[in-house]
Amino acid sequence: MKISEIATLLNAELYTVNHDTMTDIKSACSADLMSDVMAFSKENALLLTGLINPQVIRTAEMMDMKAIIFVRGKKPQQAMIELAEEKRIALMSTHYPLFEASGRLYQSGIRGHGF
Repeated sequence: MKISEIATLLNAELYTVNHDTMTDIKSACSADLMSDVMAFSKENALLLTGLINPQVIRTAEMMDMKAIIFVRGKKPQQAMIELAEEKRIALMSTHYPLFEASGRLYQSGIRGHGF
């Protein structure tokens, strides 16, 4: 699923433009603990989280994640947007809670770790 399709599915606001629009996202990780995210290592994945700080972007970069979705309407600060742009990571925000956003993605074919 393309990043633009994910944004549409989750009624998400996209904050970045400097990312690979053709990346095919096949898996996701939903977590607020970055140590849990680091245990998840799949290529071309996305991260769903309610945690808002620059460490989220640094963790996504280390794990080669292509997109981050902030849940519950949380919005990234300008410094985070700039860092995501620099790292070519798509940054989005959705009003859905973590559980519902994850479920919507699962219903659309995005799978979690181990699938």
